[in-house]
Amino acid sequence: MGSEANTNNQSTVPRKGPNDFIFGRVLGDGSFSTVYLAKDIQTGKEFAIKVCEKRHIMREKKQQYVKREKEVLMLLSDKIKTSAPFFVRLYCTFHDHSSLYFVLTRATNGDLLTYLQKAEKFDEEVAQFYTAELVHAVEHMHLLGVVHRDLKPENILLDTQKHILITDFGSAKMIPQPPFLPDADNSSEGTARRSSFVGTAQYVSPEILTDKRSSPASDLWAIGCILYQMLIGNPPFQARSEYAIFQKILKLEFEYPAVFPSVAQDFISKLLVIDSKERLGAQDFGGYPSIKKHRFFQSIDFDTLYLKTPPCPSKCRDVVDLVSESSDPSEFLNAEPGLSGQQLSKLLGLQLNDEPSDASRNSAPTLSKEIPSINSTNSVPPLPTKKSLINFPANEHQLQARLIQQKESIPQWHNLVDKKLILKQGLIDKRKGLFSRRRMFLLTMGPNLYYVDPSNMVLKGQVPFGLTLKAEPKNFKNFHIHTPGRTYYLEDSEGFALEWCKALEEVRKHYYD
Repeated sequence: MGSEANTNNQSTVPRKGPNDFIFGRVLGDGSFSTVYLAKDIQTGKEFAIKVCEKRHIMREKKQQYVKREKEVLMLLSDKIKTSAPFFVRLYCTFHDHSSLYFVLTRATNGDLLTYLQKAEKFDEEVAQFYTAELVHAVEHMHLLGVVHRDLKPENILLDTQKHILITDFGSAKMIPQPPFLPDADNSSEGTARRSSFVGTAQYVSPEILTDKRSSPASDLWAIGCILYQMLIGNPPFQARSEYAIFQKILKLEFEYPAVFPSVAQDFISKLLVIDSKERLGAQDFGGYPSIKKHRFFQSIDFDTLYLKTPPCPSKCRDVVDLVSESSDPSEFLNAEPGLSGQQLSKLLGLQLNDEPSDASRNSAPTLSKEIPSINSTNSVPPLPTKKSLINFPANEHQLQARLIQQKESIPQWHNLVDKKLILKQGLIDKRKGLFSRRRMFLLTMGPNLYYVDPSNMVLKGQVPFGLTLKAEPKNFKNFHIHTPGRTYYLEDSEGFALEWCKALEEVRKHYYD
């Protein structure tokens, strides 16, 4: 099947195809897609290209999700508002025999969740600014007839100046527009679609849990959850399982700390309301004047937000670059245009015997990068040698010194692993049956491989580590760990499955060979 470009303005944008770009590292991924850093050969401009595998889309029956995301992105790109440029833009789409390609804005400063984790929590001024941008963006989006339905910090990217860019519209729906009531379910998708659960547990609204009917007011609920998380560091509804989280949401069971800003608390309390019709803004027409007039935004001029410099969290002010994902000029060197099987293998490094490239090594998780609350200046262990991902202590003195450093830097993890030295750690989605749970995996000396519920800081279990343990990479994000009694199905959303497999094999050889 030939390549074909699709844009919101085909008369001015020339047709593009995979061979018009040089593909770099993996920036992220979804359930049926991979996002690559890419450079336009002709212009030298960098983009994020989302590659969706046709076979996977068909197998998982995700055609409607892909179609809807393209329609929403085209609409938002075509109807861009000067004062609300807070969305990733779709520059063009094309396809080949195996994949669909979405050429998107490249967000150079990561996502809001990573930024928040690095800062631990935001000052009220910072939270106010980002909430204002989010409200202004959601207002524009709703007026265009788009309900996101999966607003969360991971889906809010940050541009070069750290303004927000909302992304991931695969769960979005279109509604008749305008005028509309934000609490009304005006979907033309029919009752059959109401049985589909969308969203993420911590941010899903009560109405979706009860009758599966989402509406613009569902996004308003998510804004309340996100603001709470920005001010505290954690979402308001937390529990050990999704079911328990859902029960807390339905009972509106959460608490404000004693030091919580009173005006922000009043604003959040008006959004986190069980009855969607009673939420602040739910009865507004033609925008959200009642939200924008709340005291929380007293000092905000919504129409000039995009011109202002976003305030920086106090904990980050002494750090030059906390989140930036600026490209290394060398990562495009010796790269072939397009995304052929050979080039894909080179990018993903699927041979366990291959040494990591410098670019891969620089982006691979380290102790300071994976534990957001640590200051990078005092927590980075000595770098491993070139041929090793794991840096084992050379002697007892070095072991004790690193344990002391670990206890001071990350006491929360240190205590959960019985005070063993952590060699590698990172957030991984652990799949069992139809459900996935995000866990902090901690590979320690011993050897041990612990996994912890990071929301509740509860040790959930261990992967049995022995001579026969085998780590098998499936692609850039998915890998399996085979043990005598069980296979663990794991997904690293950062795209470092290969590094995990190599690290596990190094530790296995260190102890058992």
